[in-house]
Amino acid sequence: MIHITEEHVREALPMSKAIELVEEAFRRLDGNKAVNHPRRRVVMENRTVLHYMAAGDNESGYLGTKVYATSRHGAHFMILLFEAASSTLLATIEANALGQIRTGAASGVATRHMARKDAATLAMIGSGYQAETQLEAVANVRKLSGVKIYSRSPERRAAFAGKMAARLQLDVEPAETAAAAIAGAAIISTVTNAREPVLEGSQLAPGCHINAAGSNHAKRREIDAETVERAAVIAADSVEQAQMEAGDLIGAAEEGRLDWGRVRELSSIVGGQTAGRTDDADITLFESQGLAVEDIAVAGYVYEQVGG
Repeated sequence: MIHITEEHVREALPMSKAIELVEEAFRRLDGNKAVNHPRRRVVMENRTVLHYMAAGDNESGYLGTKVYATSRHGAHFMILLFEAASSTLLATIEANALGQIRTGAASGVATRHMARKDAATLAMIGSGYQAETQLEAVANVRKLSGVKIYSRSPERRAAFAGKMAARLQLDVEPAETAAAAIAGAAIISTVTNAREPVLEGSQLAPGCHINAAGSNHAKRREIDAETVERAAVIAADSVEQAQMEAGDLIGAAEEGRLDWGRVRELSSIVGGQTAGRTDDADITLFESQGLAVEDIAVAGYVYEQVGG
């Protein structure tokens, strides 16, 4: 058994490879070659929360669980990776960077299969640590001509724009409002901790694709019900998990503006059973909650690269 650090993960897992691995994980889900269990939570009186989720991949022979605790002091993530053939614990893996990368990769996969082929402009809402990999992943699957970034802090959005422009060699500009950022954008990524919607459906351009990656709590919403209602195709990485914690969709359903029967598994789109879009004018939406099967797919690869 080995221990793999955050630095090991960052060195071993480029975004292009993470997208490839996560895409294959969705294909295996679609083909019943992988098993995923939704996240569960243990909530303490002091508001510290233990989160746990598990998955197994019959093709790679890896299975495991991701466990993490969150509190006012921060968050701490760990993956336990096992070999299915022997039930041996192969590695403990520090998983903050791993989760950041695989979350971005999932949006990259959704963008590849749901955004217009000619989509070249991206609007980012949110400038936290998850926003960096959201931008990097989209840039991996579409040739971007321009990116606009909005977050509440002018200083943070300017810093984010400068950092990511230099890192990805892209034109990244801060925007003064969310509306200014998304005006005419072909792809929109939201990754915030907002409790109330930061994206309004009335402002969406025809044909845009949305990655909603920030909310995994039933009472938090990044996008409004009109956005959900206008989407011709809605995909979730797990419909079962989305019904428990995708506040964007739960809120729209409670308002009578979403029939859950319209929500598709991203795996069915990746596997070719469902179309990611049927027309260039379609608005498409991916609701990202984060799956253990994504974690196990990239964790197995990192383990092999580091010394497994």
